[in-house]
Amino acid sequence: MSRDFATQTHLAHTRATDWLTAAGLRPTRQRLALAALLVGDGQDRHVTAEKLFVAAQHGGEKVSLATVYNTLRAFCDAGLLTEITVDASRSYFDTRTDDHPHFFWEDTQVLTDAPSDQLEILRLPEAPDGCEIARVDVVIRLRRPA
Repeated sequence: MSRDFATQTHLAHTRATDWLTAAGLRPTRQRLALAALLVGDGQDRHVTAEKLFVAAQHGGEKVSLATVYNTLRAFCDAGLLTEITVDASRSYFDTRTDDHPHFFWEDTQVLTDAPSDQLEILRLPEAPDGCEIARVDVVIRLRRPA
């Protein structure tokens, strides 16, 4: 193992541990492994549970797809991730938890951040009695012209 790889691995583990403990989550082996894949390099990302499962498998982690789903749900509940639903069968998990819009590329099934400074929502409908608006998700669907 090269020194650079060992340093990167240690840094990813440290970032993952800090990320989990800051949210009050116990850093179990499986949580640490998945957290390192999500935030270990310090970059924001949008992942599906299936893609995270494949990445974990390629990294030699022994986790089931159900464990990945359960862990992602725990990360969302702790405020570490935001779930972005793009259709009835597909959700992405975003490591960037502030309010911001997204582009969804229909041809490649990729979700990316859209520029927040270019989005302007002038008015929202009033929430029904007894409710308040928690957040507004904006997913701008893109396709290439035929």
